[in-house]
Order: sequence, then C-alpha cells, then structure tokens
Amino acid sequence: MREIKRPTILMCPPDYFGIEYEINPWMSRSRQSDRDEAIRQWNLLRDELLALGVNIEMMTPIRGLPDLVFTANAGLIWNDTVFLARFRHAARQGETEIDEAWFRAHQFETVMLPEPWSFEGAGDALFCGETLYAGYLIRSEASAMQWLGSEIGCRVIPLQLVDDRYYHLDTCFCPLQTDTALWYPPAFDAYAQAAIREHIPRLVEVSDKEATRFACNAVVVGEHVVLNTGCPDLCDRLAELGFTPHPTPLDEFIKAGGSAKCLTLRIDGEDAAIWPA
Repeated sequence: MREIKRPTILMCPPDYFGIEYEINPWMSRSRQSDRDEAIRQWNLLRDELLALGVNIEMMTPIRGLPDLVFTANAGLIWNDTVFLARFRHAARQGETEIDEAWFRAHQFETVMLPEPWSFEGAGDALFCGETLYAGYLIRSEASAMQWLGSEIGCRVIPLQLVDDRYYHLDTCFCPLQTDTALWYPPAFDAYAQAAIREHIPRLVEVSDKEATRFACNAVVVGEHVVLNTGCPDLCDRLAELGFTPHPTPLDEFIKAGGSAKCLTLRIDGEDAAIWPA
C-alpha cells in the first residue's frame, strides 16, 4: 500500500513544451508559445499549489513529447489503480509508456483499456460524488467509459461533447464538491445538458467569454479554486459560494488547448469524488 500525503498532484515541467503539431482548434504551429514565459507561468501554478499545502510529485519531461506537461490526460486514478490513457492521436501515443513507468515506480497498479477504444484519462473522466461523468466523441469513446464503470463498479453518465474547442470534458466541466460543479452548457449536446442538470443539484454556469479563458479547467483544493486569469465573473460567483479563487496566468498553455486542470493530475482523489469501495 502506498503512503501518500494528501492532497497530492502530479505535474511535469514544461522543458520541452511547444506547439509541434495541431490536434485541436487552439493549436497552430504559426502561433508558438514563448518558452521562457511558459516556464514562468508553470512555476507560478506550481507555487500557488504548494502555498495551498499541496504535495507536488514530478514526472521527468521528455524531448519530443511536448504535451507530456498535460498530466491530467495520463489516466484515471482510482485508489491505487490507474487506468492508463489510450490516446486517439499518434502524436501523443508515446506518452503512455512514460506514464505507465512513472505510476509503476510509485506503486500504482496500471491497467490498459482494451483495444481499439480511445480514452484520454482525467481529461474526459471526472467523478462528481459517486458518479463518473464521461466526456466522449472527440477524444474518448463512450464504450471505453462504460467499460471503466463496470471495472470500478460505479454509475457512468456519458456526456457527448459537440464543440471541438472543448474537446475534453475538463475544458467545460469541473466538479467543485460532491453536489456542485462548474460547466459551460453549449459544449454539450441536449441529452448531456439534461443529464447534468438532473444529477448535480448546484451548477455554476460559465459565460462564453470566460469559457474561452478555460474557466472550467480549474484545480480544486478544498475550498480553493486555481484557474486562469481573465475570469472575473466566475471568481465573483465562486466567492459568493464560499470558495476562494486563485487567478493564475496560463495563456501560454491555452495556445495548446490546456490550462490549470490539464497541467495537473490529483493522484490521491479529487475533492468532489466519492470512490466506490
């Protein structure tokens, strides 16, 4: 059994981060990230989390894997098991071997989903209470999510994503507590919107403008919410609900389609999650 200090987050320094390919609408090789600024912003995020009492575990960056920095996609954590990502795009498939080695070295059991299903980890699979909310269509497959639910023994609610800008669930949906979540409704089809409204009692809707600032791509540590700058309306709403927002500049990573949540993976369990026994 692993001994772990809570809360614990896995991060990967952005030594080799850059826009080397285009696999989502945010990415353009003609609009490169500023390496020094990306490092500065990543350090600010890490330092903000450390100040909140988070234990940061580090993965070694690898040249040629620029998106390894987005550790949220490495897998879905459940107790001492990690269900590893099976990336849809070839450009990211080399990450899985690196992720698996790290998890095994840190005493996790690793599980690979059956072929040929695509599955992109905690980018598309998020617990809110005892339910696993599962984004599908753009990067992950609904069948993969149902298989995960059967392995874990939990209810799965598939949520079809319909806007390519919000290609992962964590770009448009963020559980805050077991009964509370942020979301951007236009990213979902009508069934998904109805399912979220039916099963989550308290929803905080993000505006179009702040959705493009990746307002939903936030890191939740207790009553603290770390998110990108440029989301004043959401910050005000969070404060009204008793949360403390921590705006942190992450624009260099939005150029690749990621922000605070994408850059982190909680390996002790999200605050909003109730894992089944």
